[in-house]
Amino acid sequence: MTIRQPIQLGKGWHKVWFYIRSFAVYYLPKSFRRAYGRRVLRSMTDTERQELQRRADYYAKSPRYEHPEALPVSVASFRYPYRQKRKFGTYVLDLYRSISCFPLSYRFAYLMGDVTETFDRPTIVKSRPIADVTNSVLLKLNSERHFQWVNDRLSFAEKKDMIVSRNIVHQPHRARLLEMFLDHPMCDFGMVNDNAFPEHPEWRKPYLTKEQQLQYKFIICIEGNDVATNLKWVMSSHSLAVMPKPKYETWFMEGTLIPNYHYVEIRPDYSDLIERVQYYIEHPEQAEAIICHANEYVRQFQNRRLEFATELMTMQNYFTQTNQYNCK
Repeated sequence: MTIRQPIQLGKGWHKVWFYIRSFAVYYLPKSFRRAYGRRVLRSMTDTERQELQRRADYYAKSPRYEHPEALPVSVASFRYPYRQKRKFGTYVLDLYRSISCFPLSYRFAYLMGDVTETFDRPTIVKSRPIADVTNSVLLKLNSERHFQWVNDRLSFAEKKDMIVSRNIVHQPHRARLLEMFLDHPMCDFGMVNDNAFPEHPEWRKPYLTKEQQLQYKFIICIEGNDVATNLKWVMSSHSLAVMPKPKYETWFMEGTLIPNYHYVEIRPDYSDLIERVQYYIEHPEQAEAIICHANEYVRQFQNRRLEFATELMTMQNYFTQTNQYNCK
């Protein structure tokens, strides 16, 4: 499999390039999109098809739904919200990329944003609780924000023996991390948002770029409203992702990550954070093995053609489960 190297763009240019590419797709005739989708699926080898079907089956596990007419949106009616609030504009364009390859009459349900609830019918979402995946069908939504990779030029040995965290902090579990470790000599922690926790002005710290955070051997990946957004790029680096076992998952399949194999697991109350970090400082060969496993895991998401094929196969599963798609 050929992996394309990540395109290194300056801050802000990722989103510009995303919109250029996505609107180019949006304005293509749907007949062209359907033909292109068929061509992508036919281009897969048997080995690729088997692996991607495994992923598609993971994303879409809904039971049979016999009333597709009750689903609220059709492929024909799905539009970018030009005259409405565009908070979820990137979600809409990501979803359109997949559904535009299917017949106009097909119907579906979706919910944008940080989703942590469950549903009574198959619903396309960005995120879902790992404990209950019924009717929550994952698609690669808000990809511009979540699926960015880094080209880390530092080896693990060249990095600082410290842990770094720069988060937007609103949730109590993120605040607890600052309460416990703000002044610890092994930790460079802080929040980057204003107007939160005014009783703790010392928590506000300067923003750190990815490149600056990559100078540290350990990077905290703490879930916010749903998943930890930084987990993807951290696992593509030569730093170790440190986090409790995840409760939510996205297209990145966080539910399949193996503790202390893909990332360093800590307790949900963070009580063993320093102990776990100190262990991997003293055992760098084990740390580098985890980094190797994490980098290998990330590679399955870095081939654009196969990612798109997986999206199509996931939507085939969705339309089959909703009694609309006939694989024959």
